[in-house]
Amino acid sequence: MKDLKSQLEGVKTAAIAGHIRPDGDCVGSCLATYQYLKRYHTEISVTLYLEEIPNKFKFLAGADEIVHSCEEEKTYDLFIAQDCGDIERLGDAARYFKTAKKTICIDHHISNSSFADINYIFPNASSTSELVFGLIGEENVTKEIAECIYLGIVHDTGVFQYSCATAKTMEVAGKLMEKGIPFSKIIDDTFYTKTFEQNKIMGKALLACERYSNDRIIASVVTAQDMETYHVLPRHLDGIVNQLRITRGVEAAIFLYESGSHSYKVSARSNGRVDVAAIAVKFGGGGHTRAAGFSIQGTLEEIMKTIVLEIEKQL
Repeated sequence: MKDLKSQLEGVKTAAIAGHIRPDGDCVGSCLATYQYLKRYHTEISVTLYLEEIPNKFKFLAGADEIVHSCEEEKTYDLFIAQDCGDIERLGDAARYFKTAKKTICIDHHISNSSFADINYIFPNASSTSELVFGLIGEENVTKEIAECIYLGIVHDTGVFQYSCATAKTMEVAGKLMEKGIPFSKIIDDTFYTKTFEQNKIMGKALLACERYSNDRIIASVVTAQDMETYHVLPRHLDGIVNQLRITRGVEAAIFLYESGSHSYKVSARSNGRVDVAAIAVKFGGGGHTRAAGFSIQGTLEEIMKTIVLEIEKQL
């Protein structure tokens, strides 16, 4: 696939969707593609399906048009899955993927299973948003689309600090800035700014962290009771695992939050020596070499022992 336009011949209806619990790259890339189709391919009726997105992303053009319900029976000419490694991660929108006449997957996760008819997957790309920039063409990037793509890149590169940010990434970011976007405000408002409650729960998580394997692994847990006490939801826990990762001497960071009875969501980060994506895949998750996630069940003691053992195999 050389560009997105080449795949649109004869398409009258299209659906776009990203992964469950959408993050910045998922939201940014999906909205960029959605706006592109609406602006330049008016002959196509397009719908964007995502779970509820964080409030901090709702300033993006088209955010108020996102559809959260997938209850209707529909068959689309084209379904575009973005920033998603497998069908299950599409959530309820997977039903439309399975019945679509043609499917495309645009993604950069190394764990992607190439589940679509056409798979545009580049694990070395900084983000799915960067891939979308190339697929729709710089000449078609409006200021509104640029804001979406820039936000996606910012969030998946940790404001350009992660190793996935390449010279090409910086070049693309520069071109987006030239579109007149409020780039500093996007970074401050969506990446750094935290609510009082978020700061409190991060403080709680940092105070409770523990080190393992001769201090090479650091981990922390937030329980359901903690989230209730501090009045936060899972989406408010962003940033905790990255703060753990930058602890001096640490090779891998693990952050868990309780999602049910003896059930936890796990975010894993690496400083280079550990391939956390390989570990995540073992537990039915996925992601990137240095950033991945998965769900796991068991007692907290059993879970920590299991994860630490898997990391130690690589150290």
